[in-house]
Amino acid sequence: MPEPAAPIPPDHEDEAPGLRKIIHVDMDAFFASVEQRDHPELRGKPVAVGGSGGRGVVAAASYEARKFGVRSAMPSVTAKRLCPDLIFVRHRFDAYKEASRQIRRIFEHHTPHVEPLSLDEAYLDVTEDRLGIGSATRIAELIRQEIRAKTQLTASAGVSYNKFLAKIASDQNKPDGVCVIRPGEGADFVANLPIRRFHGVGPKAEAKMKAHGIATGGDLAARDIAFLKTHFGSSADYLFRAARGIDLRPVRAQRVRKSIGGERTFGEDISSGSALRETLENIIDIVWERIENASSTDSPVRGRTVTLKLKFTDFQIMTRAKSCPANGGTGWIEDRSGFAQLARDLLDEALPLALPIRLMGLTLSNLEGTSESGEAAAGKGRDEAQLRLL
Repeated sequence: MPEPAAPIPPDHEDEAPGLRKIIHVDMDAFFASVEQRDHPELRGKPVAVGGSGGRGVVAAASYEARKFGVRSAMPSVTAKRLCPDLIFVRHRFDAYKEASRQIRRIFEHHTPHVEPLSLDEAYLDVTEDRLGIGSATRIAELIRQEIRAKTQLTASAGVSYNKFLAKIASDQNKPDGVCVIRPGEGADFVANLPIRRFHGVGPKAEAKMKAHGIATGGDLAARDIAFLKTHFGSSADYLFRAARGIDLRPVRAQRVRKSIGGERTFGEDISSGSALRETLENIIDIVWERIENASSTDSPVRGRTVTLKLKFTDFQIMTRAKSCPANGGTGWIEDRSGFAQLARDLLDEALPLALPIRLMGLTLSNLEGTSESGEAAAGKGRDEAQLRLL
């Protein structure tokens, strides 16, 4: 593991002119911490948010549970085997969203430039902060203090001159810590990182890199762009820059939303046509409610494409999509009936199924009239993807 960057006293922060001041704030074991806050009897005990049944999945684990190797997205049966005393609690998404709203207001007290990644993490650009503090490190400490005082939760923060480094730094001194990577330190810091710490490098990519002798950021920096393009294709440019501590992406307070969807994993496999159609109607209701929540009077959400997703019992995934013209040839899906009809057509065309399914999902894409910001970006992404498995 790399050595943590030395903390910088706020009054002596060394920031080169013209560089951005970026903070990445990441709440510590957020869902589990909210449960421990609201239920004092859970404090100090290994807690997992999730279903404890045969197909339950851990959405979040307290630090007491993590000591046993329990991690998010782990099957609950595996988690219980690792930690026999593990306490499972059902998710309370409304409680997590309310805590996230409180945290978001704290961020916006310091800067309007907030880019949420989920309910529990966000990038902040404090190059010009609202209170005129000037020091990104000091602002990060104040934000963590305010979060603790107002929510009784802890947060970790990374401070640097770009998003890539700030995100890595926020994980460096968890939980309840701060790490600062100053201008001029980025390349050396990254050189010591295990390649798995790079955002987007999963187990398969890590294995492929190690097969080419790339185990650290320094190993990656030693490869030229031609080598990276040959072996890693479209990821080459990102890897080349990241290995040198370079990231030019701005913090975006609003991002164009590409799709709205929902899916359900079933406690028991389903295969009959009637059960599949009943499930589809339920998912149509869920997704259309999300579409309406994302709409406004002046800017209703509408899309062109509906995609049906089916995961079979052997874990193979099938997707089918249909696009407009719909609704009399307007080219847009503008109401629930048009959305539902395309979804039903997709399911009818897929029947009969070769195998029972364990998951069904629907997505409306090619959208117009929606942007992803604030709670919309935070609450409809990774967190619900975890919780809908429970």
